[in-house]
Amino acid sequence: MVDRVLRLPEVIQTTGLCKTAIYAGISAGTFPKQLKLGQRSSGWLESSIQQWINERAALANADEVA
Repeated sequence: MVDRVLRLPEVIQTTGLCKTAIYAGISAGTFPKQLKLGQRSSGWLESSIQQWINERAALANADEVA
């Protein structure tokens, strides 16, 4: 499997979060940190974003059961 690099607009679309929430999550350590792709560009590994989504879903499911 090839791991794609997602740019910010794709991360926003995939997660449903706004730009501010993404960067606040990075600062808080609750969202995956971006990769530096060049001097003025960055992106996120698709697998790390999907893992973050799966973790949120697992937490939501655990809260429903509890």
